[in-house]
Amino acid sequence: MVMKEVYLMTKNIGKLSAAQSAFTPFGIEVKSLDFEIPEIQANTSIEIARDAVTKAYDKFKKPVIREDHSFFIDELGIPGPFMAYIDKNLSVENLVKIIKTLSSKKAHFELAAAYIDNSGNIHEFVYTVPVLLSTEPKGDMGRRWDTLMHFENDDKAFAEYDSDEKTDVWNRNYVEIAKLISREI
Repeated sequence: MVMKEVYLMTKNIGKLSAAQSAFTPFGIEVKSLDFEIPEIQANTSIEIARDAVTKAYDKFKKPVIREDHSFFIDELGIPGPFMAYIDKNLSVENLVKIIKTLSSKKAHFELAAAYIDNSGNIHEFVYTVPVLLSTEPKGDMGRRWDTLMHFENDDKAFAEYDSDEKTDVWNRNYVEIAKLISREI
């Protein structure tokens, strides 16, 4: 049997490994596509992912996936797709100050993935992961904001999990894409 292959726009070995855990059971090989493009600024993660796969497909004419995550503090409605920038510029200590002013500690991640198939058709996948914020950092302090986030009904901070724990939570888009690819002729 010839294994199908798909390209994931990432240089991050951890993200590639997580994706492979979702695709391998479907007989699909995931390869890294090291294609640097300026990331557009947009209000949603799916817009960012869609733009990236379109540009990659135009250049390589191969099936490509790009996943983008947004984090929202529900009461504030931000930072959304701008999380990476804000995380780099807002310390954990200052985030704690903000959290203390909120009446709700609810937040969520929006995980969006765009997959462009061999024919150039774009398929979009989006889901939400609810989380709660804490004012007491826990775990690996090098993981910054992850020290203040935990799943609902779980007191363990994201920074206390090993990188391969909870992949079932973060890999849902990859699994859905793998199902789609496995149905393609």
